Amino acid sequence: MIDLQETLIRGSEKIIGHYQYLLATATSEQERERFRERINQEQQLLDKLRQPEQPARAA
Repeated sequence: MIDLQETLIRGSEKIIGHYQYLLATATSEQERERFRERINQEQQLLDKLRQPEQPARAA
């Protein structure tokens, strides 16, 4: 499971890097806003992946 989690983290980091490049080269404010939103979404997913697993609560 840890290998999968590390792979997903690296993938998210790469995606964020690509969107940062696109943001830097965007030609319109509409594009820039779209790329900022996507970076924020991916960053939230990345933050969740980096959180240690929480134990399941007893029912």
